[in-house]
Amino acid sequence: MRKFVCAAVVAVCAVSLAMAAEYNGTITKIENDSITFTKKGKKGKKGEAVTIKLAKEVGVFNTKIDPDTKKAVKADAFEDGLKGLRKRLEDAGEKGVGAQFTTKGEGADEMITEIRITKGKKVKGAN
Repeated sequence: MRKFVCAAVVAVCAVSLAMAAEYNGTITKIENDSITFTKKGKKGKKGEAVTIKLAKEVGVFNTKIDPDTKKAVKADAFEDGLKGLRKRLEDAGEKGVGAQFTTKGEGADEMITEIRITKGKKVKGAN
């Protein structure tokens, strides 16, 4: 019985992980209900462009470097959310805005649930 319960827990965790994905890339366009970004490519190579729909309650956050792990982690909320992100993208021009994305679902049902801004010039009013 204990083996069955452990196997069930592992199966549920595996399905949960398979349903969520994370991407690193550069935002190139924000439309009404979707974001187009270029995935981070391998050294010296440009990644592929991807367009994914936005969840209704998408969270937009700044990042900070964790001093222990030296990796970017979620920080405070990005001021004005998507509106502020659109402004930063407009100011960045062709360079785009670096970000990390968390999604749920797969294929045509995949939606961005969280955006973490990783770099770029701060705009007036942004944290």
